Amino acid sequence: MKTVDLLTEEGKRLSSQPWQTYPRPQMRRDSFFNLNGLWEFCTSAAETFPDAYDRQIRVPFAPQSVLSGIHEAPDPEKYLFYRKSFPRPEGFGRGRVLLHFGAVDQCAQVRLNGVDLGSHTGGYTHFTFDVTELLARENVLEVRACDRLDQRLPYGKQTHKRGGMWYTPVSGIWQTVWMECVPQTYIQSLVIKTDARSARITLPGQSLSGTVTVQTPQGERRFPLRRGQALIEPDSPRLWSPEDPYLYEFTLTAGEDQVRSYFALRTLQIKQEAGAPRLCLNGKPYFFHGLLDQGYWPDGLFTPAQPELYARDIQAAKALGFNTLRKHIKVEPEQFYYDCDRLGMIVFQDMVNNGAYRFWHDTALPTLGIQKRKDRNMHKDPETRSRFLQAMEDTVRQLWNHPCICYWTIFNEGWGQFDSGAAYARLRALDDSRFIDSASGWFRGGASDVDSRHVYFKRFRLPKSDKPVVLSEFGGYACRVPGHVFNLDKNYGYGSCRTGQELEQKLTELYRRQIVPAVEKGLCAAIYTQISDVEDETNGLLTYDRAVCKVSGKAMKSLADALKYR
Repeated sequence: MKTVDLLTEEGKRLSSQPWQTYPRPQMRRDSFFNLNGLWEFCTSAAETFPDAYDRQIRVPFAPQSVLSGIHEAPDPEKYLFYRKSFPRPEGFGRGRVLLHFGAVDQCAQVRLNGVDLGSHTGGYTHFTFDVTELLARENVLEVRACDRLDQRLPYGKQTHKRGGMWYTPVSGIWQTVWMECVPQTYIQSLVIKTDARSARITLPGQSLSGTVTVQTPQGERRFPLRRGQALIEPDSPRLWSPEDPYLYEFTLTAGEDQVRSYFALRTLQIKQEAGAPRLCLNGKPYFFHGLLDQGYWPDGLFTPAQPELYARDIQAAKALGFNTLRKHIKVEPEQFYYDCDRLGMIVFQDMVNNGAYRFWHDTALPTLGIQKRKDRNMHKDPETRSRFLQAMEDTVRQLWNHPCICYWTIFNEGWGQFDSGAAYARLRALDDSRFIDSASGWFRGGASDVDSRHVYFKRFRLPKSDKPVVLSEFGGYACRVPGHVFNLDKNYGYGSCRTGQELEQKLTELYRRQIVPAVEKGLCAAIYTQISDVEDETNGLLTYDRAVCKVSGKAMKSLADALKYR
């Protein structure tokens, strides 16, 4: 099998210190010391931190990626070791110093100046250490990562033997490593709950008082923060939508600490309209016209060469008339969600699956129509279940404040699925403000807000349902663009087109004959596979390197106009 390295334009001109953007847009401070760039690197079968390192790696890129400078898959039985020397940042001599990791896949042990800071398990969630007492004039930060693709932990589309709809795995550090200096008493976190008229800001576990200064269309307004809570009630509220993605920016001051953030006002409801249950945004039926988004890049794998590439993808989707991205079995750095917030792109966010995948049970037979299966006794391992539920809760808490996220998907096509009704109840207790899809594709039966279907190899016909119907995957026509394909020998998709013109014609026929009539009868959302090619898959509207859009904006926007509720 012959594959070639593809580079995005940003990857071709990558700097030695990539990803210098502030990594936490929902809670910004002026204090910021970025630790991305070149680190020492080695692998070893021994757990002990080594004295000597024989290579260099560019953080925050996984060693399997081209941009890391390593570009090879580490032995999964070995540990990955990282070391970075750095001076104490200027101004970090007072207050507390926090060390942040965006994500390390799958397990991490961290030490600073020879002292263990602690460990973290889970490849998609951030973690923090207070390093105040250990920070010296000159410092050595070390990380030991272990990634055996343990299926008890969320792992998504990663596999040791990539191919088809399974992709090159990612190990070790793959998001920004950074530090900040905060006062002795500081704002630890924010939880923002909104409706159509107000926003309530809470500092969990803290009873700090201060002021919230909000920028509104009418000018600056101040609201009191009392005992860790503030109620913001703007005059003439302006609601967020893809057509008007208005963000209320604010500064929160409490004691010596100050953070900048934002919120948006919007509502999500299910209503009966024109004889069918509809998903509503801001009180009105809204058609969620979307693309599947795997979040893979040819040169950085999980991590694009620079954060601005997220905005490029979002803008490319909007230019084609789409208003929704289904973030498929991956949790992104917060920059992605911030860009969706500010540019106006709704996100259907998947949880990252764990557990064993079985082709016949989870894909082949359901695709043939065998989709009635009770899930209460599926995937029985207690530890696997517990880890999935914990990761689900961590994901919701990490992404809670982003208004772009309107929809959670718990399980996808039976992979790791178990007792979806109980999982729904647990998620609903945690978040009562968003739509929840318990079982995307098939094996429906438990509690869910929607009736979610995947249809690839047959004509889509709107099923009778007492829930809003969501076509959560469909299409996937493969179209290769010479010079922009990863696998020169194999091709993967759900139908084939020789040219972009043929792809555009097939898409037009698919939407006009199947999707538009279904919308008129009650279809609430449709997610086409997919925004970009990914490795063997050439079924994206963009090539894997994002260099070519295969279809015209004019034709796709015409389809988008036909899908809007009248």
